[in-house]
Amino acid sequence: MQSILQNITIRMIPCVGESIGLTQLVFKHLNFFCEPIIRIFCIFGSYFIIMDIIAALYGNPKTVFTLPETALLLNEQNFVSLSKRLNYYVKTGRLLNLRKGIYSQPPYNREELACCIFAPAYISLEYVLQKAGVVFQFDSRITLVSYLSRTIEVDRQMYSFRKIKNQTLINTKGVLRLENGVNMATPERAFLDLLYLNDDYFFDNLKPLDRQLIQDLLPAYNSKALIKKVQKQFKND
Repeated sequence: MQSILQNITIRMIPCVGESIGLTQLVFKHLNFFCEPIIRIFCIFGSYFIIMDIIAALYGNPKTVFTLPETALLLNEQNFVSLSKRLNYYVKTGRLLNLRKGIYSQPPYNREELACCIFAPAYISLEYVLQKAGVVFQFDSRITLVSYLSRTIEVDRQMYSFRKIKNQTLINTKGVLRLENGVNMATPERAFLDLLYLNDDYFFDNLKPLDRQLIQDLLPAYNSKALIKKVQKQFKND
């Protein structure tokens, strides 16, 4: 019994008023936050809500979770205890431990993992431009912009991070925040990121890019050199 309790989160809610009315109220609020409930029962005037960790994680739109994100989802303040419970599920094959403090469902979304490794970061550069048809050369890496430059491999996938100045990194204009937690640059933002970080770059096809949006994004870089690079690219197009 003790081993089972180690792998569940238990919440206690004071019992006030009619039990049926309170149960309905609890379900209403928990459904609002999309938290899976296994059982509600009343013991000694208090309601205990038993929430299975796996059900909570699998019921979330995300497939990759950091330890702090998991603690927030489960309203768990004891990181040591939570880490032990997550590692139990790793040993039983219910979860993957991709990096220290990062867990996932099997299978998982690699773009989600990319945005969890170093934060803040967003997917950009060659990866986005390949998908947009601006760059034709195949590159298997997932490329990102972050506060550091580093290339790492996780589960046979390469993740390449390029450092950009903080002023530009924290400017979210042209960066999409998807439901699953992925931060993805628009093609126009990825185009500017790549030009900013490279002295020169050959783009195969500039037609998919919105030139007006590029002009709107330029102030985020505060770079006269980048403005000249953009003008040169479209002059040659």
